[in-house]
Amino acid sequence: MPTDFSSFLRGWLTVAIFGTLGLLLAGLLLGLSALVRPKRPTVEKSMAYESGVDPVGDGWSQSQIRYYIFALLFVMFDVEAVFIFPWATQLERYAGFGLVEMGVFVFVLLLGLVYAWRKGVLRWV
Repeated sequence: MPTDFSSFLRGWLTVAIFGTLGLLLAGLLLGLSALVRPKRPTVEKSMAYESGVDPVGDGWSQSQIRYYIFALLFVMFDVEAVFIFPWATQLERYAGFGLVEMGVFVFVLLLGLVYAWRKGVLRWV
């Protein structure tokens, strides 16, 4: 038993060593590039870039929350597809229990969709 635990810890020690070396190397290279790069700040370099066109007006604008909610709904249903695909490929394995569980999962997501629809979130205006 102790040898199994020791080999387990040795495996994680290897991961920790490589992770630490990776972080040190990344930090070293970023620090080296900060020392070597040329530093010539100008007003043009600190201006906002708008596809080659001179910026007009203030660079800050407030976005409507509706766009963020729409994006979150898209991510939610995208994740639903990620969960449904493995279930659909192993449908025979899960049998009736899996069907009921997936039905509950889809029902809860459908409730969220109906709620968003009734709140008017899905209107793209």
